[in-house]
Amino acid sequence: MSSLTFYEFFAGGGLARIGLGPQWTCLFANDIDDKKAETYRRNFSGAPELVVADIHRVTTDMLPGRALLAWASFPCQDLSLAGKGGGLRAGRSGTFWPFWDLITALDLEGRAVPIIAIENVVGLLTSNKGHDFHELVAVIAAQGYRLGAMVIDAVHFVPQSRPRLFIVAVKDDATIPDALITPTPHAVWHPVSIVRAYRHLAPPLRDSWVWWNLPSPERAPLHLRDVIDPAPTGVAWHSPEETQRLLSLMSPVNLAKVRHAQLTGRLHIGTIYKRTRIQDGVKRQRAEVRFDGVSGCLRTPAGGSSRQTILVVEGDVVRSRLLSVREAARLMGLPDSYWLPERYNDGYHVMGDAVVVPVVSWLEQHILRPLATSIVQTREVPVHVSASTGYSL
Repeated sequence: MSSLTFYEFFAGGGLARIGLGPQWTCLFANDIDDKKAETYRRNFSGAPELVVADIHRVTTDMLPGRALLAWASFPCQDLSLAGKGGGLRAGRSGTFWPFWDLITALDLEGRAVPIIAIENVVGLLTSNKGHDFHELVAVIAAQGYRLGAMVIDAVHFVPQSRPRLFIVAVKDDATIPDALITPTPHAVWHPVSIVRAYRHLAPPLRDSWVWWNLPSPERAPLHLRDVIDPAPTGVAWHSPEETQRLLSLMSPVNLAKVRHAQLTGRLHIGTIYKRTRIQDGVKRQRAEVRFDGVSGCLRTPAGGSSRQTILVVEGDVVRSRLLSVREAARLMGLPDSYWLPERYNDGYHVMGDAVVVPVVSWLEQHILRPLATSIVQTREVPVHVSASTGYSL
């Protein structure tokens, strides 16, 4: 077993685990969703460490050993701009609290987890006028952690626009290598929303704040065309009438994008989301298209409007269809060897709720692993006892 161990909460299909890599050993994983659990088990040799249960029913007795890291991608529905704004105390996103109860209970048992990684939507920064983020930071700091937040957009790694908030917290008694901290915010990872949230923290909480020094990736991500199948499985091309209906839902601005793509005579692959917009005081469904080589943010298939559509334009030929589940998996940074459910909505749900694999890998490589390695090395330093005084030296 690797000396780098972790617990994975709200595990979904295990994309955080894949991102952390084989150098990390998962001691415990948890999710409430049976379909996600099946996907997890299929991809991790049965995963006997996975407990499928409401997190309110998880106890520290179920958490074996001492983990270096706890990863938690708790539900975002009550924090998302697309949600109802219930906040951190609402039913779905409020599952942060039983997770945190487990962390504090482990601390009382002498099994404190030295590194906490939390992932959620950027809306957490402003939910309930910033009070939710302030409360979250306050309880983490009160438990003896230093912490900092980053907004990482998956577009730096894959052809998908998917900004997410990542919070990394470290126990006060752990030494943070100097190279992992920057004295000022990073222009890429610490946008205005992060800086503003930091400034709204109470002064004692700012004393617990860390500006994590995450480097920018040097390699350009794939283009959307690189993940799209010319003959996909699991989805069918729309009829000409269905495609025409999509075009009829476009505003003049979006239709102009399609016309421009046609005039070039080249192959263009774009993505469409159907959204509800208010026009002249009336809610209307609109189809919005982009041809910039990047897909929109994947979501769970709560309804037809949340499922992403592919639009292929080549001269006079315009075709459309749903994004396939395999294509969605590629947009999340997964290899084609990753097992996916047969039912479209099941697979799309696993992907839409997940974290992008290369984002986790980047965070693991440049922050989580150096932190964990430093902690392990500190624990392994032998303690010598003087024969004359009995004091530890």
